[in-house]
Amino acid sequence: QVQLIESGGGLVQAGDSLRLSCAASGRTFSRYIMGWFRQAPGKEREFVATISRSASRTYYGDSVKGRFTISRDNAENTVYLQMNSLKPEDTAVYYCAAEAGLGDRIATTGYDYWGQGTQVTVSS
Repeated sequence: QVQLIESGGGLVQAGDSLRLSCAASGRTFSRYIMGWFRQAPGKEREFVATISRSASRTYYGDSVKGRFTISRDNAENTVYLQMNSLKPEDTAVYYCAAEAGLGDRIATTGYDYWGQGTQVTVSS
């Protein structure tokens, strides 16, 4: 089992950048596929980005492609989400998630563990 704690959210202006971090407990972080999701008020949870165990593969949702970058540091048990050129429509609670699947692959669904979320608000 793994516990996930997100940090780095806040209030920024459109066009600004922000980096989210997600710290994982335990010594098996490198075995997990990691992902970021977000949920805006009144909307369904949306896939944002995923990264494979070795960080060799990444994949992004269409709405953030080219602006957001997911990365991970297995030695530090941390996954990051660098968000650039932020837009008001990026406003949401951002969640980190982990999947204990097999293989060095990416995943957009089927996550087993979730963090508590961190609020990102982008003003226009």
